[in-house]
Order: sequence, then C-alpha cells, then structure tokens
Amino acid sequence: MSSGSSHRMFQLKLDPLTGNSEWVIIDEDSDEQTFHQPLLATTSYLDMLNDSTRNTAFRQAIEKTITKPCHVLDIGAGTGLLSMMASRAMGGKGMVTACESYLPMVKLMKKVMRVNGIEGRIKVINKRSDELTVGLDISSRADVLVSEILDSELLGEGLIPTLQHAHDNLLVENPLTVPYRATTYGQVVESTYLWRLHDLNSNEAGSYDGVQLAPPGLESVLSVKRQQYAMHCDSIGEELKPLSEPFKIFEFDFWKRPESYGETELRIKATDDGRVHAVVSWWELQLDREGTIYYSTAPGWIRSTTATTPVDWCDHWKQCVWFVPGSGISIFRGEEVHLHATHNDTSISYNLDTQVSRSEVLHHGLTPGDFQLVLPPERAAIYGDKGWRLSMLKAVENVLQGRSHSLCLVADDSVYLPLLVARLSEAPHIISSFPGLKERGLRYLQAAARANNLSPNCIKVVEKGVKKLTMHDTNQKKVDLLIAEPFYFGQDGMLPWQNLRFWKDRTTLNCILSEDAIIVPNKGILRACAIYLPDLWKSRCCLSKIEGFDHSGVNATLGACGHLPELEEGPCLPFFLWQCGEFDVLSETFDVMEFDFTKQIGQCQGKSQVNFTKTGVCHGFVLWIDWVMDSQSSVVISTGPDKRYWKQGIKLIATPRTVGPQESTNLQACCSATLEAFFDPSNGELKIILDFL
Repeated sequence: MSSGSSHRMFQLKLDPLTGNSEWVIIDEDSDEQTFHQPLLATTSYLDMLNDSTRNTAFRQAIEKTITKPCHVLDIGAGTGLLSMMASRAMGGKGMVTACESYLPMVKLMKKVMRVNGIEGRIKVINKRSDELTVGLDISSRADVLVSEILDSELLGEGLIPTLQHAHDNLLVENPLTVPYRATTYGQVVESTYLWRLHDLNSNEAGSYDGVQLAPPGLESVLSVKRQQYAMHCDSIGEELKPLSEPFKIFEFDFWKRPESYGETELRIKATDDGRVHAVVSWWELQLDREGTIYYSTAPGWIRSTTATTPVDWCDHWKQCVWFVPGSGISIFRGEEVHLHATHNDTSISYNLDTQVSRSEVLHHGLTPGDFQLVLPPERAAIYGDKGWRLSMLKAVENVLQGRSHSLCLVADDSVYLPLLVARLSEAPHIISSFPGLKERGLRYLQAAARANNLSPNCIKVVEKGVKKLTMHDTNQKKVDLLIAEPFYFGQDGMLPWQNLRFWKDRTTLNCILSEDAIIVPNKGILRACAIYLPDLWKSRCCLSKIEGFDHSGVNATLGACGHLPELEEGPCLPFFLWQCGEFDVLSETFDVMEFDFTKQIGQCQGKSQVNFTKTGVCHGFVLWIDWVMDSQSSVVISTGPDKRYWKQGIKLIATPRTVGPQESTNLQACCSATLEAFFDPSNGELKIILDFL
C-alpha cells in the first residue's frame, strides 16, 4: 500500500503471538533496518537471484535482442538486474527506465546500481507500470520491454493486465520483448497424496469420532479453493502416476497485446488405467524471437525437447496442481478425457469430463452456494487424516472423563474441536473464539452442528479477541477446558513456534480459567535434528556477482544464510522440508526445550547435545514442535519432518560442515555439536546458537 507520495509507503507488520497487525512507514531516505526484514527474507527474491539458469537465459536473450541504442522499459525491476543487463548491452548508451512499485526493492535497486557504477544511466521510477504516463514519467514510448513478472502459475502477478497497459500506453507498435513468449503445459495424474489434500468428504469417512466436517450436502461449504496450487511435484514423483502425455494448454506472446479471457478444449488420451486426481501444469519461456533460448519449470520426469540446459531446484517457481473435485475421475487406457481450460487476467482453471461416466461428472459438478469456508489444502488433509483425528479423540476423551457440565473454550480457529467436544460431552457448553475465521466460523458451525445432529445452542461463537473476553461472555462461569489444535487461519506460512500464540492467549485468559482448568495441549516440545540440504542451502546463499553485477549489498535485507560473514546470522525460515529438494537426516532427533502451557507464558531456553548418526555434509538444522495433548504424555501430535502437512523451521549455517558419528573413520568429520535456543515471549522470536565441537 503506497501513500500519495512515491517516496513513502506503508507496510503491514504482523505480531505472530497476538495476531495483531500494525502499519510500518517506510521512507525513501530511511535506513534499511527500519522496515520489516523478515518479510523480505521469506520472499522469493534471494532464491530467484540465485537461479543461475534463469539469470544466464535472460542475459543471453537481452544481449541477442538489444543490438543498438534504444529505449528499454523494465517492468517489475526488482534489484535492477535486467535493467543493468540492457544498459550494458547498449554500451551505456540509449535509455533504460526501471519501474518498480515496491519501495524497499527500489531502495535496494538504487544501492545495487550505485555499487556497480551504473546509477546515472538508468532512470528508476517508484510506481506501478499502469501509473506511468508518457510525457510525464517517461519521455517516449519504449522500443523494448524486458520484464519478469511471473509466478508459478504464470499469470498470478498480473502479467496480462500489465502487458495490456504497456502495449496500449508505454510501448511502440511491434516492440521487441524479453521474454518473447510463454507456453503453459499440463498432464493429468493419479496421486493419493494430492487427493488427500482436498477431498475431505471421502477421507473423513469411517472416522472413529462420529464427526462429519463435510457431510453430504455440505461438501462445498467446507472445502479447498478451486485454484492452482504451487508445489514441488518432483517431491511426490515416486508416488505420482502420469495418466497422459504432456499437452499444450495456452500460449501468451509478450510482443503483442494479450486478451483478458481465453479458453481451449482438449481431448487427452489416457496412457494408462487409473483415476485422475489432478492436473499438474508448468510453463516454458521462449526468451528470444528465434527460439534458441528457453527456460522451463517442468517437473523432473518431463524431458523438454526445447530446454537448452537443465533447471536446478529452485523455490521461486514450482509446478502447479489443480485438484479434480471429489475422488477423481476413473479412466482406462486409450479413453479420452475432455479438458476445458480457461484463463482470466490472473489465473488458469480447468474442468474435466469423460464421455462414458456422465453420472460421476454430475456428482463432481457441485458448485459452492452463497457461503463457503475455504481451508488450505494441508489443513483439509489434516482434518481427513484418521491418525490425527484418533489422537484428538483420545485426548478429548481423556480430559472429559469424569467431568460433566464443563465449560470449554476453543481458543483457535479449529472447526473440528467444537464439534468433537460437543459430540463427547454429556451436557455440552462450548465457546469458540475463531480469531481469524470470525463470522465465517460461526456460519459454518451453525450448519455443521445441524448436520451432525447437535443442538446449535450448545456452541456459542464470540466474535471478539481473547483480550476482550470477560466473565460476561461465559455467563459468569469459569472455563474448565481451554483447548486448541492449535491452528490460526491465515498464518500457514509462520514458523512452528509462532503457533505459541496459544500460550499467549492462555496467559491472557488466565482470569477466566477455573483453578483446576485443563489446558490442551498441555505442553509443547521444541525438537530438532541435523540435515543435509544442498539445494535449499544453495538457493539461500549470499549473492556476490550475478552475470557480472555486484549484488553483495542486498544479502542482509533478503535474508541470506550461506557464506555469511563471520559475525552475521541468517534467519530461520519456514519450509516443508520434504519439498526442499534433496535432503537427508544426519543426527538423532533431540529435544531443545519445553513450553509448559499450564503456566503463564515466559522466557524459555534450552541446550542440547547433537549426536550425529551418519557421515555427511551438514547444511543446518530442522526444528519443529510436538504438541503433548495431556498431562500423562499419552497423546503426542508431531509436526516433524516426516509429517508432510506441517511446515518446519529451517536454520541454515553459513558454512556447511562435514559431520559423522563418533566411530567415523573420516578424520575431517565433526562428531558432536550443541544447539542452544532462547524463546522471547515478547515477540515470539527464537534465537538459535550453534557450536560444532
């Protein structure tokens, strides 16, 4: 969000322990430390700039395309890399305009250009490209467009409206462009894992708890949004079965004005028997007009005939997955699947049909009504996971045993726990706070309670934060059971310990808890292990020269980890470890510290010895929280590396170390290390100190 001035902007900063947000002012002249560095550390800028295949392809295409002095426009310029390439291709002559709307990146761009002695040759404009006016911001229409405003889906960053405005207002007729063209491809696949990420109705069938979150008639009320989801599909390659050859879907030419809407009908012949659970898609860039320079985001099992070089693992561009509704569509080898693909300004969507299974298609043709509660795919999979639900069932049964007429407060955004407690209680009296879902949670619970034959009056939703809850909201009764999963809507990208918001809320609610109130979960255990993680480490390395341009001045702001100077420390970052390319566990799992939720929140620290079990190169440590649901520690829900529905925290080290067990014959291997951690309850941050012995 920008103010009226191009030299000031407001950036939203979230406190993970309270859920509260505040606007931080970023000025053109303010020090870089004043804006929220962790936000930039979790963006894709560093990973993208470390993608040498991408950088080389753009440099080659720019040098091939720009052969004489002209006016070059760079939209979404970032650090200015493409602008500097264009300026160098013209020998410092001509004119380059770099347009970047995000002020923190504008500040970094100017810093990079200054270090490379090129600042005076490039005009930097802190505006959106659709705010530019010829004669006011730029002197004339540009002859060449260089731009890289692409996401994993291709269109999500506004490629189409950006190109439309540029062709209408900023570019000459028939301009030169880098890239020249983008083509999207797809493949229909069978994958039990992908099916579990969205079909809650089928996956929860047969659960022991008697709760139906998505009963018949409500499948589309609690569901995953119909959209493409970015995912590293190579990570599930061994459990994914392609059911067709790759097929071309859409083609977008950068050199001419694109249409806002497009559609295509494809007949796809099945190459094997199976059940279509998803469409996996990717795109390929043709960067030059002649078609000699390409870049592809295809998964590893696809061997593109046009890619000039293999693409290394990277996190900024992944494949995309579109879930086929319900339990998928059954097909046989040789049968045709009809795919109807459409695109609008910012997304691509699909509908599948078969000629021989009309009744099944009608079943999948459900459309959401006036109300829909959208879950992240991983949360839908958790709710459909029988093991997780059995653990929750045991935990709630244990705490309710021998208690009647108890008042239960569900402190997070769980839609499952209110229904489970109501199902198991003799005289249910439940309050849900829904800090993120708010009214949507209320409307869902009203419908779900009726569908589960529960009295809607047994569950009360208070649409206020925990800070504002009083005895008035509980009808002057103390809370006997405070419970959470914990799950906070909209915070799926947070580090594991930022779910300790539950502990903060428990402390805030202390005045309305009974003396013998039961807290579920009872405690959290921070656990860790050492990992070999070369792909992620490489993508998070410090930048030096990129295609000849010094970028070392942006490392701290972008959250670099590898090759850091001795006294600097990189951030801990949230990732699904299993999607981080090649990895291996090199040590035993060890406990770092415990968080006791029966007590009020406070500072915590812990120190543990690391015992390496395997010889290899250690790139860092993965950390997670295991939630101990009861005081007897009989029910523990882990969110560790082998649990694919939760993100872990990954702490990369500046210099990888060769490690091994005590009996290792490798004389260079380090056999032991210590990991010490400090938790700060004022901001939810975890400081980690590593020492290799």
